[in-house]
Amino acid sequence: MSLFKKVLIANRGEIALRVIRACRELGIRTAIVYSDVDKNTLPVRLADEAICIGPAKSAQSYLNIPAIITAAEITNAEAIHPGYGFLAENPQFVEACVASNITFIGPPVECIRNGGDKSKAREIMEKHGVPVVPGSETPITNDKEAMKIAKKIKFPVILKASAGGGGKGMRIVEKQEDLVNLYHTAQKEALAAFGNGEMYIEKYISDMRHIEVQIISDNEGNTIHLGERDCSIQRRHQKLIEEAPFILADAEFRNKIGALAIKAAKAMNYVNVGTIEFILDNEGNLYFMEINTRVQVEHPITEMITGIDIVKEQIKIAAGQTMTLKQDEITFSGHSIECRINAEDPETFIPSPGTISLFIPPGGQGVRVDTAAFTGWNVPIFYDSLIAKLIVHGSDRDDAINIMKRALHEFVIEGIKTTIPFYMKLLNDPVFLSGKFNTHFIENSKKFK
Repeated sequence: MSLFKKVLIANRGEIALRVIRACRELGIRTAIVYSDVDKNTLPVRLADEAICIGPAKSAQSYLNIPAIITAAEITNAEAIHPGYGFLAENPQFVEACVASNITFIGPPVECIRNGGDKSKAREIMEKHGVPVVPGSETPITNDKEAMKIAKKIKFPVILKASAGGGGKGMRIVEKQEDLVNLYHTAQKEALAAFGNGEMYIEKYISDMRHIEVQIISDNEGNTIHLGERDCSIQRRHQKLIEEAPFILADAEFRNKIGALAIKAAKAMNYVNVGTIEFILDNEGNLYFMEINTRVQVEHPITEMITGIDIVKEQIKIAAGQTMTLKQDEITFSGHSIECRINAEDPETFIPSPGTISLFIPPGGQGVRVDTAAFTGWNVPIFYDSLIAKLIVHGSDRDDAINIMKRALHEFVIEGIKTTIPFYMKLLNDPVFLSGKFNTHFIENSKKFK
């Protein structure tokens, strides 16, 4: 089956540029939508066509479904790639694409709907024998229900928005007397962020690693995994550094988590690229956490150790092609690390928008920079503060860390504050270097207060 002639990109920044590059290498023309403040960005310059769909505010541009569908129709785009964020996991957007006879480059709407409902995803996993953290089997709608379950599974517990993500609508409850207040705080946050106040509650595992597995499934039911990524270096549930593979994994662990990820994908009847996220406790138990029904920010580290272009696979599968990759043909080489370079104060993590007066990315053996930033670009205040992803690949973890240190030292971004100094400090920390940390390492370390 042939590929698309033209793809519309409904996103901005580095992921939009990433998709443009994949399409160009596949011989596919691209169109892109943009807000008025993004008029002079690299993706807009490099796409074959560009259409302004509104002002800076996301609700009037990148989240404006009718405007994006109209842009696809005007440019005669056969498919839309949503990137990540914005409408990438919005079932209404997928339905609008289908109704307009436009291919959505991603999974079917039911996968997105079930994946976005964490309670429903838990229910599906339990039914198919994928282990989940003890907690509520269905969404909870009041604090009395929450208290009843919390007492049963014992404190500490964690409250999560059923439709949530990115740490919003999430609260850790250490003591019984704090539950009611924190429940209502989390619920209000969930309503504001997602328009959905349904919550669920789980046993809180404090000493945990956040391990995820990249999966790919085609329309014929073929499903493979591309290994695991360690996303345990976080601040307030936001990932900062990702690594592949998980440094403490052996062949037995990799086979186990890979098999669980494939089992989870099949349970969801998943098609296209996705990520199955797991909690790993300090006793070696794995629990399903969630499924991300899109390409992940950190997908490049998997590409670096496998040599597989994940975005191209997305496009080919969406076009109806059968996957040619076989599980026994997937090989892993070396170690890869990604640092998310944000326009933020490296001490307080407060956003630092403004004009970049000088931008010189690093290069050399084993270095990849995914970015749409350049000298003279004005970093807007309206969107996520991610301005670049610095990805390195080495023969092993020590080699990758040394390459990352060198690359961070070379990276010049002037005119705004960035998180580069934070990473230079982190990569010299003995605990990080040991590989023996958990998701609370940053928050519990006095060095990073």
